[in-house]
Amino acid sequence: MNVLSPVLASSSAHSVSPDITYLFFGLLVCMILCLALEEKIHAKKSLIVGIFAIITLFLGTWFHLLPFDDVGNLMIGGHKISMPVYIPGVDWEVIAIILGSSLFVDVTSKSGLFTWVAVKLTKLSTGDPLKLLILYGVMTVVFSAVLNNVTAMIIVGSLTGVSLKKLNQSEKLLGFLLVEGLLTNIGGLLTLISSVPNIIVGKTAGIEFVDFFLKAAPYVVIATVVTIWLGSKLFKIGSLKSEEEKNSAMMLVSGFDENEGIESLGFFRFGALMTFVFIGTVAMTSQLPVVKDLGLGFVALAFAGIMLVRYKSVADRFYKTIDWDLLFFFVCLFAVINVMEHALVLNLIGDWLKPILGLGDSAGPAALLVASAAASSVTDNIPLAAMLAKILGGIPEMASNPDSPYWWAVIFGSNLGGNITPIGSASTLVSVTIIHKYGLKLSFAGFVKVALPYAIIQLALGVVYLLLTS
Repeated sequence: MNVLSPVLASSSAHSVSPDITYLFFGLLVCMILCLALEEKIHAKKSLIVGIFAIITLFLGTWFHLLPFDDVGNLMIGGHKISMPVYIPGVDWEVIAIILGSSLFVDVTSKSGLFTWVAVKLTKLSTGDPLKLLILYGVMTVVFSAVLNNVTAMIIVGSLTGVSLKKLNQSEKLLGFLLVEGLLTNIGGLLTLISSVPNIIVGKTAGIEFVDFFLKAAPYVVIATVVTIWLGSKLFKIGSLKSEEEKNSAMMLVSGFDENEGIESLGFFRFGALMTFVFIGTVAMTSQLPVVKDLGLGFVALAFAGIMLVRYKSVADRFYKTIDWDLLFFFVCLFAVINVMEHALVLNLIGDWLKPILGLGDSAGPAALLVASAAASSVTDNIPLAAMLAKILGGIPEMASNPDSPYWWAVIFGSNLGGNITPIGSASTLVSVTIIHKYGLKLSFAGFVKVALPYAIIQLALGVVYLLLTS
């Protein structure tokens, strides 16, 4: 396919002065820069995007860009529905998926299930550093796929620090934590709900859960093996040589207690069962009667509700731990993107993408993957994924083809770009935070210097994989 003229739905709705379009494009650039400098300006993501949502909505109304008549006269089931103009632009199913899955994971973690798995794998390693790196690496990928990148990094990173200290291998901590941080973004590629860009792009493209897994899994396996192997070489993490070292490590690791975090054996078993049922239901959502009409958001919220029943008398404590900043960030982001669509900013960016989209199904996706990875490395990958998904979704050839390599170029690029810099993803930022917590020095430039070889290889593998599977 050779796409030369992307057409967004809004382009035919009204004409907009180029000056106004560039004004809104400037606001979009300013918002992205503020997100990239989040730590410097000491402001939360939701506040940053919220301010820009207010500004863009006001200016969009001032310049008569927003469809007030369409929203004010909306008819559903024969009833007239009146709602604020910014509400239809929000993808509420994405909000429901994030809210439901985060609640489910948070409640399930109280069962001690994830800590139990981590300690069991530590014992399985018999204290051997190379085995420990391999097992922790695989665990990081699986946890990132089933939970989320940040939660996976917190669980595995914390256990890594404790384990290596008990095994008298603290000098290897920097290598372990960096490799685990990089693997969180690889694990984030494994399933449709592993990362927010996956949810946004996958939903827009119409990619089913099972199809997503089957497409991404081979790459995740290869990239995981290569990353662990490269980490063992660059950080000189090898197996124990003498029998004395092996016996000593085995005795130390035998002191770990996997049952320490389990308060109730019944709830532990219930949490394990519900985790498998949840994953299976998500995978089969499109095939299940009734549920397929309600969607993934309903599934996530329903399972969160089931788990909360166990803590019905203290359920409110879990509401306090919800990442409200992230949820409000998304609501405001969708509002901003919606205004940008009406201001024809997405058409403008789509025009700039013409050279890439015109390269065909071989070079085009490869170029888009690298470009989106580079952009994700210096700013938040979520608005990038949302914007590119909206643009690609406005192209008829893309919208009707969930197998298009361009969708996967955005998915791979937005996830893997987080491995280039410490601000490229939340999980790599968490890994650097844990590194600093243990008194290890690693600057921004130092991270880039160490992580760049991994990122280059991972991106090269991604490009080759897309070319071979498209």
